[in-house]
Amino acid sequence: MSGPLLSIEGLVAGYGSIVALRGVDLHVDAGEIVTLIGANGAGKSTLMMSIFGAPRASAGAIRFEGRDITRAPTHEIARLGLAQSPEGRRIFPRMSVLENLRMGAALSDPRLFEQDLERMFAIFPRLKERRDQRGGTLSGGEQQMLAIARALMSRPRLLLLDEPSLGLAPLVARKIFDVVRELNKSEGLAVFLVEQNAYHALNLAHRAYVLVNGRITMSGGGRELLARPEIRAAYLEGGHG
Repeated sequence: MSGPLLSIEGLVAGYGSIVALRGVDLHVDAGEIVTLIGANGAGKSTLMMSIFGAPRASAGAIRFEGRDITRAPTHEIARLGLAQSPEGRRIFPRMSVLENLRMGAALSDPRLFEQDLERMFAIFPRLKERRDQRGGTLSGGEQQMLAIARALMSRPRLLLLDEPSLGLAPLVARKIFDVVRELNKSEGLAVFLVEQNAYHALNLAHRAYVLVNGRITMSGGGRELLARPEIRAAYLEGGHG
């Protein structure tokens, strides 16, 4: 494959008369972790959701492996090899851990289910202990593990992670980021991460973008942005780190 895995060009999107994204350009290459940081209300989650078509782009283009998916139905986008662990986790609370993982595998070859299940249990041993427990009774950290594992059950080439550390204790959040780093390193999984914890996100990322009021205002290497005084002042020194 030549060119980026995911490319977003001139993306404009919003809700009704509210424009949340104002001409966003970014890309994610195969095997990369790319993070998007920004304050609350900057448009980060809107960008993440617009990749899957909700909301639809009103201008610009979204391409995956060179294919234009700007107007593609959500289920078709998922079949191409994208999976999302959404903000707020959105697991199925009345379903067991095992049933949630089965839902994640809906688009995969059923013959690979047991193999993929064991892989998830190796990555997240806590889920193995809780396999028959209802999702809604899990702790916040366990629910986040389940949301990520459910996304991974579809064997994606690109994993979209929206605020994975939200509401988690620092130690649990660190574990989640360690898992993401290891999946990228050992399997070459490409990850597009939206995250308010700028310190963890920039430490983890190969490259990063800063979104302010629906526009990309800065981009560069993750560690490079972490070292910039204006990033530290805006996102780290006010208690965000």
